[in-house]
Amino acid sequence: MDFYRQTPEELFTKFESSPQGLSQKEAELRLEKYGSNSLQEKKKKPAWLLFLGQFKDFMILILAAAALISGIVGDLTDSIIILVILVLNAILGFVQEYRAEKAMESLKKMTETQSKAKRDGQLRSLLSYELVPGDIIAVEAGNMVPADLRLIETFSLKIDESSLTGESVPIDKQTKIPEGEKLNPGDQLNMAFKGTLITNGRALGLVVATGMTTEIGKIASLLQEKTPLTPLQQRMHRFGKVISYLILGICAVLFAAGVARGEEIFSVLLLSVSLAVAAIPEALPALITIALSLGAGRLAKKKALVRKLPAVESLGSVTYICTDKTGTLTQNKMTVTEAEAFHLSPVTADYSNLQLGLGLCHDVHLDKKGNPEGESTEVALVERILQELTASQYEELRNKFPRVGEIPFDSSRKRMSTFHQTDQGILMLCKGAPESIASQLSDPLLAKQLREGSEEWAKRGERVLAFAGKLVNQLPEENDWITLENHLEYYGKVGMIDPPREEVKTSISECRTAGIRPVMITGDHPATAKAIAESVGIWKPGDGVLTGAQLAALSQEEFAKQVENISVYARVAPEQKLLIVQALQQKGHFAAMTGDGVNDAPSLKAANIGVAMGIAGTDVSKEAAHLILLDDNFSTIVRAVKEGRRIYDNIVKFIKYIMTCNGAEIWTIGLAPFLGFPNPLLPIHILWINLVTDGLPALTLASERPEHDIMKRPPRPPKQSLFANGVGYHIIWVGMLMAAVALFTQYWAIRQGWHWQTMVFSVLAFSQLGHVMAIRSDHTFLYRQGLLTNKPLLMSVGLTFFLQLGVIYLPFFNDLFRTEPLNLQEMGFCCGMALLVFHAVEIEKWVRSRYLKPKQKNKSLS
Repeated sequence: MDFYRQTPEELFTKFESSPQGLSQKEAELRLEKYGSNSLQEKKKKPAWLLFLGQFKDFMILILAAAALISGIVGDLTDSIIILVILVLNAILGFVQEYRAEKAMESLKKMTETQSKAKRDGQLRSLLSYELVPGDIIAVEAGNMVPADLRLIETFSLKIDESSLTGESVPIDKQTKIPEGEKLNPGDQLNMAFKGTLITNGRALGLVVATGMTTEIGKIASLLQEKTPLTPLQQRMHRFGKVISYLILGICAVLFAAGVARGEEIFSVLLLSVSLAVAAIPEALPALITIALSLGAGRLAKKKALVRKLPAVESLGSVTYICTDKTGTLTQNKMTVTEAEAFHLSPVTADYSNLQLGLGLCHDVHLDKKGNPEGESTEVALVERILQELTASQYEELRNKFPRVGEIPFDSSRKRMSTFHQTDQGILMLCKGAPESIASQLSDPLLAKQLREGSEEWAKRGERVLAFAGKLVNQLPEENDWITLENHLEYYGKVGMIDPPREEVKTSISECRTAGIRPVMITGDHPATAKAIAESVGIWKPGDGVLTGAQLAALSQEEFAKQVENISVYARVAPEQKLLIVQALQQKGHFAAMTGDGVNDAPSLKAANIGVAMGIAGTDVSKEAAHLILLDDNFSTIVRAVKEGRRIYDNIVKFIKYIMTCNGAEIWTIGLAPFLGFPNPLLPIHILWINLVTDGLPALTLASERPEHDIMKRPPRPPKQSLFANGVGYHIIWVGMLMAAVALFTQYWAIRQGWHWQTMVFSVLAFSQLGHVMAIRSDHTFLYRQGLLTNKPLLMSVGLTFFLQLGVIYLPFFNDLFRTEPLNLQEMGFCCGMALLVFHAVEIEKWVRSRYLKPKQKNKSLS
C-alpha cells in the first residue's frame, strides 16, 4: 500500500482514527485482529526435540552402544539399568535446559522497548508490541521507530535508515507528499519505518503497518541470529575435547590391561566405556549456562537486566567503571537554587526575559494535576517559574507565545533554541551551557561576565544554565534555522543542584576496596563535576580532571599516558567516551561504561561491559549494551559486579567439585588392577555416582552465598584459567585422596571379610558429599559458615545420602546394583573414610590461610 501518497486526513479515514489516536478499547480489539507488533522469530525447538537432543553427545552414544553390547552378551540387567539411567540423565538435562530457556525468555521480555502512543487522547507509555494500525505515536532522537509510520508532524527530524536501505547518511524527513510513483522506501520522505533509528529531532506519526506487514518484516527471515556460545562455554568445550582424548587413552590402557589379565573382554569393554562417560564432564556446559541464567535472574531482581549472557561471567573482571553523573550518581531531581536575570529592555512588559526563557524554552508539559512532566533539568526550570507564576498564568504565557519551531539540543552545540510568535515578530529563545551561550552573545563584555560568574557558581557544585535570545522578522527555511544562533542578547542564568544518591558514597568506597576505579564522565562544567565527584569519593587529591576540549587536543598516545590518573571528565561529548574506553583497554583494563544517548552506542559496544540506563536510556543505547540498569543507579552496577563475582566463584566451585569426583573415579578404577585388586566398581555404580552424587549437589552450588571477602579482592584477570589459584592442584590431590581412601577401604574390607564392593561404592559416594560441603567456601570453615546458609545444597546432599542408603539396604536396589546391606561396623567405617576427606579439605583452607596467603601478599608488595 502506498501510504506515502495519501494525506493524513485520508489515512485517518482509512484507519478510522484521528489526531487524538485510538481509544484503549478499540486498540485492544485491533491487537486481537492484527496480532502483536513483533517480528516472527525463528521457530523454537519443540520440547520433544529438546529431549532427544540430550542423547546427541558422542560419549552418551558410546554408552548406549555399551548397553546394547551388554544386552547382546546376555547381561540384560546391566543393559536395562544403563538405559534407564541414560533416560533419567536426559530428563535431568532436558528439565535444566528447558528451565534455563524459559528464564531467558522472561528476561528477554523485560528488555522490550516502550513507545508513547495516544490512547483516549492522552500520551501513554506502552510496550511497542502493543501498537496497532491507527495509533498516533510520538518519537524522538534516540528511539528506534517501533512500526511503519506516516509522519504527520516533524521537528528537525532525521532518520538513519541504513538497517533497511543501506544508506549510511541520516535522511531529512518531512510531512509533505513526495513526487513520484512506486518510490523505494528510501525515497518515501514522509514515512518512518520500523527498525530505523531517529538521530535528530522529534515527530508524531500514524501507525500504518505493524509486525510482519512492515517493510522490515518482509525481510525478517534474514535477521535471525544464532546465539553464540559464551567465552566460558567455549573454554569448557575446548577443555572437554582435550580431556576426552586423555580419558579415552586411559580407558584404552585399562582395557588392554584387563584383556592381558585374562578378564572377559565384554566386561572390560563395558567398564572402560562407563568410566569414560563418568569421567568426562559433558554436563558442564549445561551447568554453566544454568548458573549464568540463574545469576541473570538474580541480577534482574536487583534492578540490573542482563542482555548478553557473557556479561554475567565478565562482571568479575571489571577494573574501571566509567559512569555518567546525572541520575546515576545523583538523584536526578534537579532544583533551581538561584537565578540571576539580566535587566535588559524586556520583550514584553508582563514578563522578564529570563521568565520567558524559563517558561518557554523546554519540552515540559503539565499533567492533569498540573505537575510538570519531562526531562529533570527542564522540569526544575518549570518548577522555578511556577514559584513566580500561578498555573493559570503559566498556561497564559505559553498560549500568548505559541511555539512555531525549535532546534533540539545536541551534545556538540550544548544548547537548544525555540521560536515563538509575538506581535513584534519571531522570538528566538536559546538555552544551554554558559560557555556555549557566551560564544553566541553579541556583547563580549557580557560574555566574559557570564563565563566568570558561572565558574564561581560551578565551584559550589551547582549546574549552571544560561539564557539568551533575540527577535527576528521571519524564519528562514527550516534547514537554515541554526544560522540564527548568533549575535544573541543575554537574558540571565540559573544555578541548580542534583543531590548525590544517599547510597552512592558507600558503593564507591566498596568499589575502591574491590580494586575497581570509579570515574565520572559528564557534560557539566569542570568545577561542578569536580565538586560532586569529591563529595561522593570519586575525586581525591592528586587525581586529574580533563575537559572534552583538552581531550580533543591530545593525541591518542598522550592521552593513554595520563588516562589512569583521570577521575573526572567534564564537558565531554558522548563521542569522546569511545576514546576513554579505548585508552583504558590499551592499558590492559577491563572497563564498564554507562550511557543513555544515541551517541553513547559506540562506546557501550566497545566497552567490556556496556551499561545502558533503563529509565533515561534510548532504544539504541539499550540495544548496544550488555547490561541495562532498571533504576539508573550507580549502586546497582556495584551490586551487579558483586553478583558477577559470586556467579563466577560458584561456577569454579562446581567445576572443582565435578572434576575432583571424576578424577577420584579414574584413579580408583585405573589403579586397582595394578595393585592386584579386583575391579572395585561395576559400571552401574559409576553411572549412579555420575548421575546422582555429581549432578544434584553441583547444581545447588550455584545458590551458594558470596564469600565474605568477595569485594575485598582485586578484579579477576579476564584471561585467567579456570584452574588458577590452586583449583587445578585441588582437583588432583583431593581426587587422589578420595581414590586412596576408596582403595584402602577395598584392601581393608577384603582382609576383614566385609562387603568390600558395596563399601567402596559407598565410600566414594559419601566422600563426594563430604567434599561438596567442604568446598562451599575457599576460606571459611563449614562450622563457622553454618549449615543452613545454602538450604538447596543441604537438601540435595540429604536426598543423595538417603538415596544411597536405599541402594544399600532396599532389596529391590540390592538386585539392581548388586549391593549388599552393610552392618553398623561397615557403615561406620564408610562414614569415617568420608569424614577423612571432608576434614582434609577443611585443613587445606587452614594451610592456605596460614602459609600461602601471607606469601602471596608479600609477593604482591614486593
